[in-house]
Amino acid sequence: MRDFKAILKELKLYLADSKNVKVYDKDVAKALGITQVNFATIKRRNSTPYESILRFCKKEELCCSEIFFD
Repeated sequence: MRDFKAILKELKLYLADSKNVKVYDKDVAKALGITQVNFATIKRRNSTPYESILRFCKKEELCCSEIFFD
């Protein structure tokens, strides 16, 4: 299972593919429905917001295995 930094990288890759633009942390936070301040705290602590990511995967019809596992 990946840590949050690796999961963040995968989320950015997914969001970049769908928009063809550079994706910042604020874009990931918005996609996950998390405030930028809360996202920064999560990133600093290297903790994973599983519930938010699972909701995002369901909304985007994305297999969560692609995000969480190698």
